[in-house]
Amino acid sequence: MDDYRRFLQPSVVAQLKSIELKARLVVEGFMTGLHRSPYHGFSVEFAEHRQYNPGDEIKHIDWKVFARTDKYFVKQFEEETNLRCIIAIDKSASMRFASKNNISKYEYSAYLAAALAYLLMKQRDAVGLALYDETLHTYLPPRSKSSYIAEILKTIDKTYPTDRTGTAKALNQLAEKIVRRGLVVIFSDFFDDPESVLNALKHFRHKKHEVIAFQVLDPQEIDFKYSGSVLFKDMETAETLQTQPLQLKKFYREKVVDFINQIKRECFERNIDFNVIRTDEPFDKALRQYLTKRATL
Repeated sequence: MDDYRRFLQPSVVAQLKSIELKARLVVEGFMTGLHRSPYHGFSVEFAEHRQYNPGDEIKHIDWKVFARTDKYFVKQFEEETNLRCIIAIDKSASMRFASKNNISKYEYSAYLAAALAYLLMKQRDAVGLALYDETLHTYLPPRSKSSYIAEILKTIDKTYPTDRTGTAKALNQLAEKIVRRGLVVIFSDFFDDPESVLNALKHFRHKKHEVIAFQVLDPQEIDFKYSGSVLFKDMETAETLQTQPLQLKKFYREKVVDFINQIKRECFERNIDFNVIRTDEPFDKALRQYLTKRATL
């Protein structure tokens, strides 16, 4: 494996000491990969460039980027690149779940959110943070000052998942809290009533915000590869159930697919970007989704 790809692997990043180091190395690994991949023609220079369009002044073409990509890009100015982004992380108890050899859903979301915040700051965009479970607990408004990243990362790092899920209620509170239009990026397992979750996501669109929703799931929550007699315990209610997983596997997987597809379908209809991310997947998948969205704003 190339060295840069090591720092896109959740198991490797989890072993690093500080969240600042985790965020920086994930972003550096991601950007190195962009330079080496077929996708390097877009957003290599973050939000500082956009593709040349007829009518743009030739003096603004970046010839260094042209030499590297064989494509014309023009330099953008501060007012063209400024974006306001809120990163929202579900910290309810279900986010603590981690199957063998995987990090928890909260850890995965935290490292990815930290990397995204770091990336936004490098783009000179304004970034803020929201943490929620049954209600909105933490809200740091978007700012672009470079020193602000330390407060965001510290807040993410000291948070531990607790309490029950209240995704719909919390996201509605957040939608009312955000004053100016911007981008809202949400990391959650969305284990809540799908209709209420969808209504909350629509609330952001009603307020004219762009939305990227990442449903973060453990591989076992998708594949359900358990064997023998297993005792399942609800992480939010502490209720238990002893059962034979093989008898439930087909029914369970059908229900999970239906649940995901319901949210995905309605998000698509309302121009909300919805992505399922497994905690065993490299971080660059989600970061590519962000850059793709960022290029359209």
